[in-house]
Amino acid sequence: MTPKITAAALAGSFAAALSIAAAPAFAQPVAAQPNSEKCYGISLAGKNDCAAGPGTTCAGTSKVDYQGNAWKYVAKGTCTSISTPKGNGSLTPKA
Repeated sequence: MTPKITAAALAGSFAAALSIAAAPAFAQPVAAQPNSEKCYGISLAGKNDCAAGPGTTCAGTSKVDYQGNAWKYVAKGTCTSISTPKGNGSLTPKA
């Protein structure tokens, strides 16, 4: 093998390994947190902890700010008092 082919093969293998290692980190929900509850409709685009509806995988996959079917963990008892431009947070998915 020539040095160019070896370097290219090594770079390609390294890139593939990184993408495989990183993929599960984005597809998993954030672990449950003590004294917290899921609050829907409050996360910014790409900042949700999980559940962002069809066409998404999970954590960090919401497409728009305050997406009603995407949730974030918040301190228990605070969800419905969190105000956003699209209304308050909800303990259940919002339409």
